[in-house]
Amino acid sequence: MASKRDLILQAAVGMIAQSGVRGLRVEEIAAKAGASTGLIYYHFKDRAGLLRATLDYISDRADRYTAQAIAMAKDAGDSDARSELEQTLLLELQDTDEIRENSTAWGELRASAIFDTDLRERLEGATAAWVAEMAERVALAQEAGQAREGVEPEDVAERLTALVEGLSERWLSGTLGLERARDLLRGAIVAELGPGR
Repeated sequence: MASKRDLILQAAVGMIAQSGVRGLRVEEIAAKAGASTGLIYYHFKDRAGLLRATLDYISDRADRYTAQAIAMAKDAGDSDARSELEQTLLLELQDTDEIRENSTAWGELRASAIFDTDLRERLEGATAAWVAEMAERVALAQEAGQAREGVEPEDVAERLTALVEGLSERWLSGTLGLERARDLLRGAIVAELGPGR
């Protein structure tokens, strides 16, 4: 069973995805989570603290569904460094409620960070962690002979994660179909890493 803190964060993600950061009202989150506003302020201090915690929650949720998918592929014996990289990126382009909500809320928080330096720093850290994880996967694929040598893993990771964010926004806004977005991402992976085996 989810803790009250998690229920509050789940409610915050859903409300940010639906109404944006500017439309976020602590009272509405409290009602949706079945909690008091006092409890929200107890856990998060203020609205800015709630936004920072929500960003962390989104990142943790993405890590969780990625780890589950990678573990299932490994258990099935269908996993190598390159396929794990590709799968991790493609997982962000799935038509599930959780991923739609996560991606939409991430985009809303990213847009709000333009005007909020505290949120910007937290977002910068979360983005850097994602890029570092992907760079590590690129380096492992290079070591395994599954990706071309001579390209900086960090550069590849930065380009691919930025592309995922852009494709996700286009897909979620209805300006690009999901399968087209996934095909474009697969093509970019080949362009960056070289043809697979």
